[in-house]
Amino acid sequence: MKRKSGDPRRSAGAGPLTIAGVLSGQWLPVCVLVIFTGVAAHAHGEPVTVTDDRGVLIHLQQPARRIVTLTPHLTELVFAAGAGDRLAGVARFSNYPPEARVLPVVGDALHVDVERLLALKTDLVLAWRSGTPLETVARIERAGLPVFVSDAKRLEDVGRAILAVAALAGTKESGARAGAAFARGLTELHAARHQGKPLRVFYEIWPSPLMTVSKEHVISEIIALCGGVNVFGGLLPLTPEVSLEALLAVRPEVVLGGTSAETPAAYAARWAARPLPLSALPAHYIEPDLIQRPTPRLLDGVRQVCAHLESVRASRR
Repeated sequence: MKRKSGDPRRSAGAGPLTIAGVLSGQWLPVCVLVIFTGVAAHAHGEPVTVTDDRGVLIHLQQPARRIVTLTPHLTELVFAAGAGDRLAGVARFSNYPPEARVLPVVGDALHVDVERLLALKTDLVLAWRSGTPLETVARIERAGLPVFVSDAKRLEDVGRAILAVAALAGTKESGARAGAAFARGLTELHAARHQGKPLRVFYEIWPSPLMTVSKEHVISEIIALCGGVNVFGGLLPLTPEVSLEALLAVRPEVVLGGTSAETPAAYAARWAARPLPLSALPAHYIEPDLIQRPTPRLLDGVRQVCAHLESVRASRR
């Protein structure tokens, strides 16, 4: 089945450096351990070690210079970390920033051309824990390439992911700036969060089969931040399929979602064609790449969701 881009299925001195230290007391969690041998030495290509989200220690003799990403959001994170010029290859649908569109494509999270990775003289592969099969990761590692596996599941995880990539690429200062900027933006959004009665929200990530997200997905966290509650948050899969009957039973008050192939008007029209009472629900389009990719652009996705939910609340006053 054809999927859209961003498929739903899916930190000087020696010693350890933590995100909290880099961001000068910001509230991001300490989930990534980065070991440096000193600023001057690191700048001249000394070894760097980072623990990935599997708990695996990734050790490079020097910062990576030929990086390949296996999902579009990891491509964005490399650019955010100031290491875009180190990208040797990217995943299909890597469309942001525009510079990513001209880079060699090696496949996607599910299907990777390992021979292509070797031909590109890759020295580091970035994979997605929630989307790249373990066998694919193992196959790449058997080919002799180090694989850093990322699994940003929460908004706050984006900052640590940027720092990890920056450590691996030797762009520590750029990564620290980007991580701090993201943390500030997120703090501002938390400060402005709605405190009233939450709206019951259905989030659609794919129309056929009808798919949504569970509470384990960052979208559910965003909905809560904006004063909503995910009506299917209790389901177990990360991106479960649901029926129209099940949707009717949970009584949503607003629908959010959309695919890359749609426009806001087309999305609203599609929902208006649903049977009553679903067709009567306010349906608001959210640009998928802003909310389904765990990158700094999630802040824009949060703003979109909050604005739409506020418009629904305003219409009821």
